[in-house]
Amino acid sequence: MTLFFVRTATPGDAVAIGALLALTWRTTYTPFYGADKVEAIIADWHSPAAITKRMAMPNGEYVVADNGTLLGGMAFASITAKTVSLHQLYIRPEFHRQGIGAMLFAEIESCFMDANSLVLEVEPKHKNAIAFYEAHGCVRGETIANCGASNSGIPALKMTKSLKN
Repeated sequence: MTLFFVRTATPGDAVAIGALLALTWRTTYTPFYGADKVEAIIADWHSPAAITKRMAMPNGEYVVADNGTLLGGMAFASITAKTVSLHQLYIRPEFHRQGIGAMLFAEIESCFMDANSLVLEVEPKHKNAIAFYEAHGCVRGETIANCGASNSGIPALKMTKSLKN
């Protein structure tokens, strides 16, 4: 098992994060959306410029799981009012089920101490991701037609978690 630590991402990580996102999207989402749509999303959402722009967002947190050689995972969230929106949490496929996702999820939760709830959107057919979020206290909500961007054509299951006990 490879040992990873979680740290705040920097603009210098943008290329490595983009490569991680491209790999995870090709592996996970090509069966759902097809190669052409996945490649278009990678070019639009996961370019180093788009990643660097998200890193600069006020009230956002961008974290990576790093082993000193490569990034095993990443997460990005932001807060509005008292609600954290988990926009991304992705793990390199070869490191699934090694606790990296749990570390990143816990770090995102701890970054927003005043938050009351966390919300996220997940592909409704992505059973492993849904099971992961449920195991971490998230509950299923409604399904929407456009994840990530208006008119994306990507359905999403909304999930929520209370952050106040």
